[in-house]
Amino acid sequence: MEPAIKLMPGVSKWDVRQKVWDYMEENNLANFPRPVHCRIPNFKGAYEVCSKIKNLDSFIRTREVKVDPDKPLEGVRLATLQARKILLVPTPRLRTGLFNKIVPPPGASKEVLRVCSTAQGVKDFSVPVGLDAKVHVDLVVVGSVAVSDKGWRIGKGEGFADLEYAMMVSMGAVDENTVVVTTVHDCQLLDIPEELMDDHDLTVDYILTPTQVIKTDCKRSKPQGIIWSKVDSEMMEKIPILKSLQFRERKAGKDVTLRDERLMEKKELQRLLVVRKPSGKGGNTAKIKTNPIEVTRNSEASEEQMESGCKMQLNAPSRVTAVYMGNIPHSLRVSELKIILRDHNALPLRLNWQGAQHRAFLDYKDEVTAEEAVTSLAGLSISGSMIRVELARSQRGNRSRSQTTEETSKQLLV
Repeated sequence: MEPAIKLMPGVSKWDVRQKVWDYMEENNLANFPRPVHCRIPNFKGAYEVCSKIKNLDSFIRTREVKVDPDKPLEGVRLATLQARKILLVPTPRLRTGLFNKIVPPPGASKEVLRVCSTAQGVKDFSVPVGLDAKVHVDLVVVGSVAVSDKGWRIGKGEGFADLEYAMMVSMGAVDENTVVVTTVHDCQLLDIPEELMDDHDLTVDYILTPTQVIKTDCKRSKPQGIIWSKVDSEMMEKIPILKSLQFRERKAGKDVTLRDERLMEKKELQRLLVVRKPSGKGGNTAKIKTNPIEVTRNSEASEEQMESGCKMQLNAPSRVTAVYMGNIPHSLRVSELKIILRDHNALPLRLNWQGAQHRAFLDYKDEVTAEEAVTSLAGLSISGSMIRVELARSQRGNRSRSQTTEETSKQLLV
């Protein structure tokens, strides 16, 4: 079957999402909630598609199923409860843990089970599952914005499905035999280029649509655990369970250095390696200069001293640095810009939106992180507009925080 949506060479994940969302809206292919933009689409026929999961051997044999909380997967949650299997759902935005277990009341009727499968039921009939719980998930069901018959999957851009799976690997809740399924409308089946896939992206084994059941035979490995070099300090604060997993993996001897820590260490090591020539008297003394740290020893500084200097620098207070984004299309929404920034690993501390002026200011915790964001966003094009991205001039940053009431930009925490 030819894909309903054609992709041009060089598309980004954002382009793919936008094409799917636009197509589904233009052709009225979704139910509430609308519009489908920035959502996992609740496509028409989703409930009927969900019932197909009951015929999969992997569902029949499974004991524990983890299902995402998206509206189009409500039917999968109901089928799981009706089959008397253990149903696990992620906690909202992972704020209080990894997942909750749905526990229907004893002797629950079909109607009560249906309520348990809804978003409200997840709130009313669930209990938290701790990291130490003996959980083994045989089947994972995720929502998608787009998927290919090769198993490549694109979500709505927040990365929670990928991170949840990586966290389950870390706690030993999934293994190489765990099956991943998604449900989509046929129009969401696209020829997604493999080069868009990263090593943290979750692939799928089965795709259920209104007309097909596709076994992907995907050969690409699923996430092998949390990639700490892609996690930053802000994410650690927003998702407290990551701290517990980081502690466990550090104790097990794994490298759990965060993304922003790596960037800072790299830059500080480069500074520390600026070595003066030996002075005349008093032996062969070299000074490795840092600001404000100076490390001195005969001949040259040891790695231990340099690393110590880096750690001292890391503990020093950092200064927020702003990045300027210009030429932003008037039609772009703040929520859509956030997704684009997530795709490029460029999430800021704050986003100062000035849509009427077609620009935004992104606040990062320090100059290192800001420069990395500029590099990551270089060459960015949105809806045909080439976006201008650069470190903001100090007077721009000051002005954006001291505008009159009429010009005040929205302060949006990402």
